[in-house]
Amino acid sequence: MDAQHASPPFRIEFSPADYGLKAHVRGVNGTLETTLAYWRRIAMEVRRLQPPGLLVVDDMEGEPPPPEQLLQFVQAMLGEGLEAVRVAYVEKHLEQIPQVELASILANEQGFQGHVFDNERSAIIWLRYGER
Repeated sequence: MDAQHASPPFRIEFSPADYGLKAHVRGVNGTLETTLAYWRRIAMEVRRLQPPGLLVVDDMEGEPPPPEQLLQFVQAMLGEGLEAVRVAYVEKHLEQIPQVELASILANEQGFQGHVFDNERSAIIWLRYGER
């Protein structure tokens, strides 16, 4: 099988919730391309459903993009439709939270509304009751 028709190294399970939409991402990360691919897939679902809030639970193995690629990632996501939704991001690998928080800061500077959490409960509370 050639690379063009290969399955992506991730899978996303979408489910509706009272706060909007949950996207549970599993698989293997490690590249900017993979990160962009799964976020673009999530953005497609957000554009389709237009939920008020989005919970992304990251169960990916591997590293997020390195810090020097995070701004590139955020800028590539501009115009994909995520600017219109509050995004709560749950990072299951606690050691990666500082890097993911940097991406969140950069995203918020570009007009996104996101926050990083280490557990789903806190993320859901923020989506339901947090500052708007």
